[in-house]
Amino acid sequence: MSLLNRNPHVLSRFCALLLLGTAALHASAQPVAQATVASAHPAATVAGLETLAGGGNAFDAAVAIASALAVVEPYGSGLGGGGFFLLRQAGPKPTYRFIDARERAPLASSAQMYMRNGKVQPELSLNGPLAAAIPGLPAALAEITSRFGRKPLADNLVPAIRLATDGVSIDRVYIDRAEGRLEAMRKDRETSRVFLQQGNLPEEWDLLRQPDLAKTLERLARYGRSGFYEGETADRLVEGVRAAGGIWSLEDLRSYQVVERQPLRYPLADGRELISAPPPSAGGVALAQSLGMLAQLPWQKAEPTQRVHYVAEVLRRAYHDRSMLGDPDRIANPVQQLLAPDYLKRLAAGIDPNRATPSASLPPKPTWREGDHTTHFVVIDEQGNAVAATLSVNLPFGSAFTPPGTGVVLNDEMDDFAADIEGSNAYGLAGSAANAIASGKRPLSSMSPSFIESPNELAAFGTPGGSRIPSMVLLAMLQYLDGRAVQNWVSAPRYHNQYLPDVLEHEPRTFTDAQKADLTARGYTLKDVGRSYGNQQVLLWNKKNGDVDAASDPRGIGLAAGTTVHY
Repeated sequence: MSLLNRNPHVLSRFCALLLLGTAALHASAQPVAQATVASAHPAATVAGLETLAGGGNAFDAAVAIASALAVVEPYGSGLGGGGFFLLRQAGPKPTYRFIDARERAPLASSAQMYMRNGKVQPELSLNGPLAAAIPGLPAALAEITSRFGRKPLADNLVPAIRLATDGVSIDRVYIDRAEGRLEAMRKDRETSRVFLQQGNLPEEWDLLRQPDLAKTLERLARYGRSGFYEGETADRLVEGVRAAGGIWSLEDLRSYQVVERQPLRYPLADGRELISAPPPSAGGVALAQSLGMLAQLPWQKAEPTQRVHYVAEVLRRAYHDRSMLGDPDRIANPVQQLLAPDYLKRLAAGIDPNRATPSASLPPKPTWREGDHTTHFVVIDEQGNAVAATLSVNLPFGSAFTPPGTGVVLNDEMDDFAADIEGSNAYGLAGSAANAIASGKRPLSSMSPSFIESPNELAAFGTPGGSRIPSMVLLAMLQYLDGRAVQNWVSAPRYHNQYLPDVLEHEPRTFTDAQKADLTARGYTLKDVGRSYGNQQVLLWNKKNGDVDAASDPRGIGLAAGTTVHY
């Protein structure tokens, strides 16, 4: 067997190089702007490039990429999950749209659903069918295609169906994620059958074939939204969930709708504007607050440790305010007040330039835990249409539950709610009434697909990483505002402060010994998380010359590549 047949990752990169070679030939005849994709998996990047080369726009490509990721990254996203899509429609005055495909609590949900004998049982919101909210990604794929795409949904799903049918090789990321969820995956017979090898971790380069998922994708391609939320797929999903003790109903699926929301927009210096995720994401608000506070501080002129101090302190205050936010269809979110210039000036003025602010000295504001493993991609076409999307099933492999005959591993996004608003969850994090479980409600998220746009440039950002998403995106944005190359945006060392617990988390080798001593003397408690985290995908479009540069996080196996397309 040839290396290309044995290793689909090599095949994916080879295909991308062929597309790039074709782009160069076209460019020599007629130079045009380069359509570009950066995603967390080479096969998904190639799916996007293939769709663009076949006449699709950035929105078609986004559907192709998202559905391909659902096949090749079952640990990070999938038809059983949801996410956020930030869209830029090109024109003399660009239009921005935000598609909220966040999962929704089943209609039979209640604030006490994980209580047993008066105590919350965390296991119930993490593993198994009771942990699963109603998925939003399939509805988003149909919605984005019909409203914004050039091609039919069936065409956009071709790469994903092919990957599910023919198979994709198991990579080191897959094995790492599965190892962390092995016990939960073994408990569900169907999940174990599809994603493990006789109950054990697969070997690297083993082929993952998913024929049931291919059939589910084919029904979605043939019938559109109703091919997932009604009919055979819906029947199998509900039957599988209820047989295993879950509470889904056919009405849960029929009534699910994606929601278009107004993107969060926040003016920055030098004619730039942040365009990001509104609630039910708290990430966009945190980014805007952090950038607004930093604008009051000399962060760009500060030496490295001083800069870390400023960034950590603005993050502390932004995360402190997070618990005021929730599902905008259920509560009034005070976004305008949180982003008011006077309020951000007061927050910045409270930062001691030399000392860490103890989180206990701030008024108590609870927070909660989110899964670390989502996925993100960015795409731009030659007309300037662009998408930044962050997708998730929450923990790796979601709830580790797969309804038989569907190939769809379900999310465990119910754990993103505050299961116990009076106490704390299994991770010692307090609950929040704004994010309490309720029938049909969307849980709060940190997912933060974002643009920064000016008359001269468009930069796109995003990453997986649970509660660390805003801090990672902020650090990438600061690299951009410093004028660094896009590869620096994704490769810069990472650190994180989320108010509670009161620690400054960081990747190994982020700080020198001298910096650690300085930060400790300032009052920080440092916590080396013991591994790298995040998987950012970014791009930068120079509007003056049409150049597009993109980068995929070196911590992952992703691919950033471009092609020139003639419509």
